[in-house]
Amino acid sequence: QVQLVESGGGLVQAGGSLRLSCAASGRTLSFSSYAMAWFRQAPGKGREFVAVISWTVGYTMYADSVKGRFTIARDNANNTVSLQMNNLKPEDTAVYYCAAAWRPSALHVSSADYRYWGQGTQVTVSS
Repeated sequence: QVQLVESGGGLVQAGGSLRLSCAASGRTLSFSSYAMAWFRQAPGKGREFVAVISWTVGYTMYADSVKGRFTIARDNANNTVSLQMNNLKPEDTAVYYCAAAWRPSALHVSSADYRYWGQGTQVTVSS
């Protein structure tokens, strides 16, 4: 079992930056064996893929809507994954979720491929 806890959300003006963090824990956690991803869900919309980092050599993939503005990174020594968000836009407003998948064979963008989820952290970008 893996527990994920997000932090770092808040209110920011358009053009600003935020850094989200996700801390993983578990009795038999082998954090480096999990691909870690960020998803988001805006009011009235479905959960949307944002970014993923692999469990191997740190391959990353981003949604087109955030490419060049967001950066995902992981710290296996501290069991954390982060999402640096720059040049934020009002359309980035959503609840952001951290997710984990055990040793996937590829970088997945579907929420159905992730077994473990955090509770989410709210990001609000004002215009």
